[in-house]
Amino acid sequence: MRIMIMAAGKGTRLSPLTDLMPKPMAPIANRPALHHILCLLRRHGLREVVINLHHLPDMITDHFGDGARLGMDITYSYEPELLGTAGGVKNNAAFLGGETFLVISGDALTDIDITGLVSAHRRRGSIATLAVKEVGDPSLYGVVVADDDDRVVGFQEKPTREEARSRLCNCGIYVFEPEILSYIPDGEFDDFGRRLFPDLLRSGVPFHIHAVGGYWSDVGNLAEYIRGNVDALSGKVEVGLPGTEVRPGVWIDGEIRLASSARIEPPVIIGSECDIGEDVVIEGPAVIGHGCVLGDGAHVARGLLLAHTHLPPGTTVIEGVVGRRPD
Repeated sequence: MRIMIMAAGKGTRLSPLTDLMPKPMAPIANRPALHHILCLLRRHGLREVVINLHHLPDMITDHFGDGARLGMDITYSYEPELLGTAGGVKNNAAFLGGETFLVISGDALTDIDITGLVSAHRRRGSIATLAVKEVGDPSLYGVVVADDDDRVVGFQEKPTREEARSRLCNCGIYVFEPEILSYIPDGEFDDFGRRLFPDLLRSGVPFHIHAVGGYWSDVGNLAEYIRGNVDALSGKVEVGLPGTEVRPGVWIDGEIRLASSARIEPPVIIGSECDIGEDVVIEGPAVIGHGCVLGDGAHVARGLLLAHTHLPPGTTVIEGVVGRRPD
C-alpha cells in the first residue's frame, strides 16, 4: 500500500513558529512531527510514501532525503500554488492510483492503529474510510455524523455542544480506493471536507468512518503543540523518545556540557551539544533542543527551547516556546 503525507500547508494557526519552519517540522520531543508519522507508518509495514510540499520545502527534503535513514522510500511533490487536500492527492494520482491508498497529515501527533484502520476499510468495501476520534468538546473540531452502520450521513464544523450531532472528530486520516480520484478535478484547488465529502453525500455514494483508539492531536495551535510535547514526555502517546534515559524521566540525546550545580526535574529531554551553565534549573515537562545554551542561573519551567536557542544568564522561561531565526 502506498501513502500520501500532506505537508504543503502554511500552518498559519501555529504562527509564529511556522514562520521559522514548515508545520510538519515542528519538533515534538526533539524530533519533527513528520518524523513520528514516518516511524508510525514503518511500524505498520508501510514504506512507500509521497510527501507534498509548498512552505519552506527544502527544510523537509534536506532533513529526510529519500527516507533511507528511516527505512522508508520517500518521493516529493512540490506545489507552487496550494492545491488543497483533495487537489494535492489528485496531483499524485500516478503514484497512488491503481490500488487502495492511505492519506495522512504530516503534522498530526498520533499512535493510532493504522493496520486496524486499513482492515476495517477493506471489510466494508467502501470507496473511503475516515478515521475519527471521540472528543470531549466537539466545538473545537470538524465532526462527522454516521449511522449505526458507520456510514457517513453528515458533517458539522465546530458545532456548539448543544448543536453537536456527534462527538466524533475527523482526524484527517483517510483510506481510499483509487476510484476516489475520478471525483477530483485535475489541476484545481479542491478540499476533502469542504467539497468532496459533501458532494459524495449528495450523490448518495456510500463512505464510512472507523473510530480509532490511541492518541491523536492535530498540533493545530501553540497550546496544542505544547500539550503534544508534554504528552510525548509523559508517555501518553507512543513515540520513540530520543537519547538515553540517564535517570528516570531524564533523556539526554548526545554529548552535552552540564554544570554540576544545575538542577533538572523530570520529565526533561535535552538535545545534543547543549551547554547548561551553573545553577541552571530545568523543571519538567521541558524540552531543550539541540545546540541550546542556557546561561548561568537560567530557569526553564515547563517550557520548550527550539534548537540553537541561547538564554542569557538569569533568564526565566515559564510555559512558553522560545526559538531563534536561523542565521
